[in-house]
This record gives sequence, C-alpha cells and structure tokens, in this order.
Amino acid sequence: MRALITGVTGQDGWYLSEALLAEGVTVFGLVAPGDATGLPPGVVPVPGDMRDAASLRSAVDAAEPDEVYNLAAISSVAQSWHDPEAVADVNGVGVVRLLEAVRAFEDGRPAGGRVRVVQAGSAEIFGNAPAPQDESAPIAPCTPYGAAKAYAHHVVRAYRGAGAWAANAILYNHESPRRPEAFVTRKITAAAAAIAAGRGARLVLGNLDARRDWGFAGDYADALRRMARQADPRDFVIATGVSHSIADFVRTAFAEVGIDDWARHVVVDPALQRAGDADEQRGDATLAGTVLGWTPTVGFAGLVRLMVDADRAALATA
Repeated sequence: MRALITGVTGQDGWYLSEALLAEGVTVFGLVAPGDATGLPPGVVPVPGDMRDAASLRSAVDAAEPDEVYNLAAISSVAQSWHDPEAVADVNGVGVVRLLEAVRAFEDGRPAGGRVRVVQAGSAEIFGNAPAPQDESAPIAPCTPYGAAKAYAHHVVRAYRGAGAWAANAILYNHESPRRPEAFVTRKITAAAAAIAAGRGARLVLGNLDARRDWGFAGDYADALRRMARQADPRDFVIATGVSHSIADFVRTAFAEVGIDDWARHVVVDPALQRAGDADEQRGDATLAGTVLGWTPTVGFAGLVRLMVDADRAALATA
C-alpha cells in the first residue's frame, strides 16, 4: 500500500501519517519544492503545489499511490476574507488539479485500477443551516472559505459520478496540541497556561457566543483512513454531535489551570469578530458510526485538557 497526503505537515497530516505508517503503508507527503520543513518522521517528501497542475501530476506519478488524502488548504476562515482569491485557488480549484492528476495517473498505469481519493472538506459548507447537520443538509456557505470548500465538495461528487473513487469527509472543527496558535482554540489554551504561570495577563477574543462542534484531530484522521477502506466511495459527516460556545472553551481551559474567574482575564475586541460567521455548527455523524464504525474517543473536556497540558508542559521547558 502506498498513500499520498497533501497538507502533510499540518495537525491532520501528522496524525494520519502516523496511523498509516503504523499499518505498514508507504506514505508520501506533498511539500513545497525544496522545503520539507515540519515533515512527519517516516514520510517520503514529494515536491508539489496545489496551485500548479504540472507539479501535482509529477507528485502523483512519483508516489504511485493507492490512496490520496487531500488535506491541503488555506485553513483560516478569517484569512479567506482577506485573500478570497487565494483560498478559492487552493481550496477549490486545487482539488480539480489533484483529481485530474490522479485521473491521468490511472489512465497511464498498466495495471489499471482506481486510486482512492479522500477530500478533507468542512462543515463551513453548511453555513447557517439548522443544527444538527448531516450529509443531506443544504449547502449554503456564508464565507469565502466555505464557498471554496463547497466547490471542492461538488467537484468530488461530479468526478465520482464520472467513475472516480472520490469521497468527501465533511469535517467539523477538530483540534489538538499540534494546532498552531493562530487558531482560536490554541490561542485560548496557550493563554490559560501562560496566565496561570504568571507569564501572561489577558486573552483578547472576538465573538464568545459562536458555537462549534469540536473534536480531536487524531479521531478525525482515523475517520479519513476508514473512509478510504470502504468498497464504494461516499460522503460522511465527521463530528461529535455536541456543540460548545467559545466562552465554554475559555471557561474549560481556565478551569484546567485552576482559574475560575476567567472573565476578568478576557477582553472582547469587536475587530476580531468574523464577518458571516455561522451561529452554530453541530454535526450528525450517525452515518459514519453505522457504516465506518467510527466514534470519537476524546470528548470536549478531554480535548481541552490535552491542549492545556501540552501548553503547560511547553512553558515548563521554555
């Protein structure tokens, strides 16, 4: 077995590559030409760029994969308002380039057979659709990020209809200690750890009321792997089925470090509130449980604890 992972240096790429390598799969990771920084151990680098069709063709040909996991994306919803064209190019059109590269590889492979492609999609495609959202929820994105992911979702389904083995994983928010501090969840846990250690004073946030369905990235990587092993490709919502507010996340993180009066450490800055943000995203992963046998192993409190503990450990050794 051989697998190609795009976006391999992100948190999902790390967890997925570790799981695949443990199975004995040879794992190739798409990296910027000449730069293998942050590559998970044991992963074979192949140069390529989601914005360049020729480089993707070369990467797929070099990896000769049985499975392709597309995790590559500009993953900040906020950034999609600042550079929507780049987000559309990477998160949307980039998926077309990758599917075309896979199709060309299949056409030229003497042994024949289809490459299994799993696209890491997003709950942002549903926008403000009533919660909980399952695979039949209306696709009505309200951000450029969501719109790009919605385009990719439809493209995957179109290629599947034309005979490709291609599936969409509709991933709800998933976090881990490997999440960069540019993301609000890691920003919260890092601040809680710093304030408890006397090395920080306040945490500046935007909308505290937005509700999200947060899971553990390692669990979601497991779902991607299970999807690729199905006889037939189909789309799955991957979620915990429980939503919490940003305020809930802050409260839980500060409680982990022994601070109950978290509100006095938090400053709300209206400038950080995102345009078009959905009020609540909460998924219904019944289909994934039934067909894939997938269930999340880490709950909300456990996830926050993992992240806070990692940030406290990092401070202790800094």
